[in-house]
Amino acid sequence: MVRYARITVRQALSRSRLPDLDYALNPYAGCAHACVYCYARAYTRYREVAENWGEVVYVKRNLVELLEREVRVRRPGVVGVSTITDPYQPVEAEEELTRRCIELLSRKGFKVSIQTKSPLVTRDLDVMEARPEAFDVGFTITTMNEAVARIMEPRAPLPAARARAVEEVAKRGVKTWIFLGPILPGLNDDRDSIARVIEIAQRTGSKLYYDYLRVGEALRRSKLLRPEVYQLALKAKSASWRRHIERVILEECDRRGVCCEPEHEHEEKLERSISLEDFM
Repeated sequence: MVRYARITVRQALSRSRLPDLDYALNPYAGCAHACVYCYARAYTRYREVAENWGEVVYVKRNLVELLEREVRVRRPGVVGVSTITDPYQPVEAEEELTRRCIELLSRKGFKVSIQTKSPLVTRDLDVMEARPEAFDVGFTITTMNEAVARIMEPRAPLPAARARAVEEVAKRGVKTWIFLGPILPGLNDDRDSIARVIEIAQRTGSKLYYDYLRVGEALRRSKLLRPEVYQLALKAKSASWRRHIERVILEECDRRGVCCEPEHEHEEKLERSISLEDFM
């Protein structure tokens, strides 16, 4: 059972140094999906949320009011929704914070880049269709194997539901992309698993981004990562394993005419510049 608490915050948009994003917007703190590999717990300023990842979620009750003030004085740019939480986790169905925020951002001339694991995003296609050039929607799909997904992402929507959602968003003329990651040794790193995700990118005309399981310095210091996941992260550092995975991905993407890009190209930049403020 996830416990929800309503909090008041002092800022809606935060400046981001993440690639291709000018701002970050996170309607919630914490995420009910409880993904075992999630790095976000190390960048969450609320200790209760970080130490009880997946069990406690904070709802930023005054977020929309703050955003209404901030968009009047902020220079329009690209807003990442969200960077440390899923903006369409279950509570969004009732709160509609994400919906109200993206509607406001679009109306004020901002562009919005959404990343989610939830088909709930299709609820807001009416907002996106009003200005489709201002939106892109990315879906994290680590595997199409339901049993493996349940290990990695215990309470996230099933992969098949995400695949249907990608198709629906793409069909409505909104740009889509797929994030295949993190790739974990022995769980979702075989050729068939990788190919099934790439097939979805092919079918929907989506660009594919991929990355391996990483444990950054902040997450190592936090000691919040489960020991078994940390061991997988150590295995994922193998240069030969990474070369093999990249070769498989490039071969499968080339075979299907899918444009793909390694997310880890940005790793050095992130290690140098990332801070808590990027994820507020």
